[in-house]
Amino acid sequence: VISVDTKKKELIGQYKNSGKTYRTKGDPEKVKTYDFVDEKLGRANPYGVYDIANNIGWVSVGTDHDTSAFAVDTIRKWWNSMGKERYPNATELMITADGGGSNGSRVRLWKIELQKFANEIGIPIHISHFPPGTSKWNKIEHKMFCYISMNWRGKPLISHEVIVNLIANTRTRSGLKIEADINTNIYPTGIKISDEEFSSINIIRNEFHGEWNYIIKPISP
Repeated sequence: VISVDTKKKELIGQYKNSGKTYRTKGDPEKVKTYDFVDEKLGRANPYGVYDIANNIGWVSVGTDHDTSAFAVDTIRKWWNSMGKERYPNATELMITADGGGSNGSRVRLWKIELQKFANEIGIPIHISHFPPGTSKWNKIEHKMFCYISMNWRGKPLISHEVIVNLIANTRTRSGLKIEADINTNIYPTGIKISDEEFSSINIIRNEFHGEWNYIIKPISP
């Protein structure tokens, strides 16, 4: 069972980062006055996967758009680098996610990309979306993302490499461990999924709020 979500998009550069940290007296960290986006450095899109049972996580720091293809690519990287080694005999995968954004319950591309992923790994994928207003119930929010924010408090995020290192060095007394990498792939926005493409998804909706709870089963070639 994994919990997934996009962390807040971060500006790259010498910008103020909320929180307090220790520094030598009279030597404050100098940052820019305004938070206009740096055209060369841009933003970072951290998308995370949290393994609830093992208290470990994976974060891909994207340099392009936060799309459904990017979200499922992050889940794919988690599976290939961590998941299938820890769960070699897995017969199903369960994903909990909030109801909006790149992994939204109404986003067609999200389901299309999950179908591709299910076909690759050959096992059914269960998805449960949290209802509107309850996204903070998602485990990744208060079991992983909050500790990442605490770890980099008061530190300007001057590059994608700095963000990856700060995420990967996040630890807790309960044993949380996180791996991270940079995803420099291009993810175009505005992709339209036709009714014909959408109808090809092997989806089974749950009797209880099937718009939020459903299974996507692999399609044999």
